Amino acid sequence: MRLRTLLIIAAVLLGLDLLTKVVAVATLTPGEPVYLIGDWLRFSLVRNPGAAFSMATSMTWLLTLVAAAVVIGVIRIGRTLRSLWWAIGLGMVLGGALGNLIDRLFRAPGPLQGHVVDYLAVGWWPVFNVADSAIVCGAILLVVLTVFGFEPDGTRTHRQSAEENTEEKTV
Repeated sequence: MRLRTLLIIAAVLLGLDLLTKVVAVATLTPGEPVYLIGDWLRFSLVRNPGAAFSMATSMTWLLTLVAAAVVIGVIRIGRTLRSLWWAIGLGMVLGGALGNLIDRLFRAPGPLQGHVVDYLAVGWWPVFNVADSAIVCGAILLVVLTVFGFEPDGTRTHRQSAEENTEEKTV
């Protein structure tokens, strides 16, 4: 079982996300970015009521419920995991989902409507946080695992070559 690995990764990412958000809120002022590497890398405090790229800003309550469903789903799947890589990917998604869910539940303007604290800006990319990064990187890892046939139970599905498919059809 890989549930322990999944939960450790989620806890570390959640802790890092919460810590960096506390620091960002305490040290940054909205509308006054801090430039680190020209316009390419900066800290810029934003309170985001929506999803990625500030989409669905009027649906904060729905995003809260979706995040809660993701948390529940990942924990249920995690109880049956045998793959280390799936545990890592799901741990990243869980840690990120929990980080943003906590903002939605406990930050202004209120429960189920809280705005997520975003503070990292890279180039033209929208402002984001550690939780967002964890969710995206975890999801990419899970897609790669799926594409290459790695299953959550630790097995690997093998695709038949074109020759094998042709042979089976002629037999």
